[in-house]
Amino acid sequence: MNNLEKFRALGISECVIAALQQKGFEEPSPIQELTIPLLLKGEKDVIGQAQTGTGKTAAFGIPIIDTITRGSGNPQALILSPTRELSIQIAEELNSLKGASPLRIAPFYGGQFIGVQLKKLEEGIDIVIGTPGRIIDLMERGKLVLDELQFAVLDEADEMLDMGFVDDIKQILAATPGDKHMLMFSATMPKEILAIAEQFMRPDYEIIRTRTESVSTDLTEQIYYEIRRENKLEAISRIIDMEDDLYAMVFCKTRSDVDDLTENLTMRGYTVDALHGDIAQAQRTRVINGFKARRFRLLIATDVAARGIDVNDLTHVINYSIPQSTEAYVHRIGRTGRAGKRGIAITFVTPGEMRQLGRIRREIRAEIRKGSMPTVEQVLESKKQRFAAQARRMIDEHEHCAYLGFAEELLTLCDHPAEMLAAILRMRFKNELLPESYVDLTPKKENVNPDRKGNSRVRFGIGKEDGVSVPEILDFIFDKTKIKSFQLGRIDCGAHETFVNATPEDAKRIVDSFREETVDVSFAEPDDGESLFKGKDRRFTRKNKYREEKREFKRGGKREFSGGRERRGESHDRHLEFHRADRKNFRKGPPGPHKAKKKRD
Repeated sequence: MNNLEKFRALGISECVIAALQQKGFEEPSPIQELTIPLLLKGEKDVIGQAQTGTGKTAAFGIPIIDTITRGSGNPQALILSPTRELSIQIAEELNSLKGASPLRIAPFYGGQFIGVQLKKLEEGIDIVIGTPGRIIDLMERGKLVLDELQFAVLDEADEMLDMGFVDDIKQILAATPGDKHMLMFSATMPKEILAIAEQFMRPDYEIIRTRTESVSTDLTEQIYYEIRRENKLEAISRIIDMEDDLYAMVFCKTRSDVDDLTENLTMRGYTVDALHGDIAQAQRTRVINGFKARRFRLLIATDVAARGIDVNDLTHVINYSIPQSTEAYVHRIGRTGRAGKRGIAITFVTPGEMRQLGRIRREIRAEIRKGSMPTVEQVLESKKQRFAAQARRMIDEHEHCAYLGFAEELLTLCDHPAEMLAAILRMRFKNELLPESYVDLTPKKENVNPDRKGNSRVRFGIGKEDGVSVPEILDFIFDKTKIKSFQLGRIDCGAHETFVNATPEDAKRIVDSFREETVDVSFAEPDDGESLFKGKDRRFTRKNKYREEKREFKRGGKREFSGGRERRGESHDRHLEFHRADRKNFRKGPPGPHKAKKKRD
């Protein structure tokens, strides 16, 4: 059975098969294979859990195209999407899939002159794709009538909910016929989606899940670089310099980050452009079209602004800022490594973000290997080779001939041709080829493994025999640094010393904050995974903390055990067994061989 026969086996019409052949489809993706036959039968509503880049547009678009016919002009299918870009993309994809079908398909979104959209509706549209806000606007004007609707689709449903469209979605769905077929596609399955399903879908709706992590990551090499925040610009510059054919999307956390990075890279001579929520629609369209046409190499964007932008053949995805969730990470890297082509996903991680990277790696169950940043020597050699290759190509293609006369004149000005060439190179490159112009990115010894809570270790010269407990150490750390308990690693409390695991950044903050105190607080050797104490050592965890504080509570103590000092109100901050007098003693140093006296309640 060849690849097109696999599509035919799903029940797809020959009209669509011809379109698939024209588009170069090879075989159904997992979500297409599971969804298309179910939708063609029309027996159940469907929730499809699948990531960006898995072919879900065709998964719901093909059955819709094969089911509906050109009607009275009122829409028979409505597809809601979170962004303008995604709406346009879906419309383009469906128009390419319909083949010879006479179906009329168009996107409707904000930022476009509404008169154009109203005219389209008057002429008749069979499949409407749009953002919730614009769809409601058209409905309230009485120009968009949904009485004949056969299909309602929510694409990127989780994103729409995150963007605050839940009320708009409910308002739109409430105006649709009760006998329509409803479809939802989402990368995640939050409870809000299930609540919408319960309200608007048939009771026997079916949830289809695919192994999205393998689809998104199998063809993508994932690398992280541990980089200090101030060195990120230098780091991305080196990556650009080392990759001849780099064609990448770069993700930043905020709009200002996007603008700053775009400005800095432009000043360094790189061809880049930006995309974020403050950019006008006309400019957004220009930027997206320019990037698709490869008029510049890097598109720098926020997550929201990049939602729905589908660009073929990306070589790299660069997480300039680490994503805040695993879902966002998968969404980002899923943009490369498509259609059988390998891609590279690079993530910049500061020392304080290593635990976040570890969580992402565990949840996606894929290898994210640590990369070695290109050295200055490697970057310089790459630039020299690229320049030499360009010069050689110009000679081979006779593009230099117009300058031969001027070159011969220049060579008469000095006795050594190499000196003249060196001067020309210095004018061309300025300081770009000088090693001293580059920042030292050599990793410091305080690097940490992302699967551990931190290998920097702080020693406090005080312990249990001095009348101090782990919760009290935590309170002092919070008082001085505002570092919360859950941000720290394991704590070992011995007789006269306590060791705290922390990220290198937090460890430095702790040591620096206690320099003026009489208690000895210093860096210790990195934790090797084994406790330094045997027998009655105290390994602190939140679970153990809960148990300890519960025991103190039963003994009549006033310490609350709600999960950490940061959760308590100011009125309770001082209602600790370790009262002010004992705090004063702590700051002055160990009270000696006898335990500090505790105030009776």
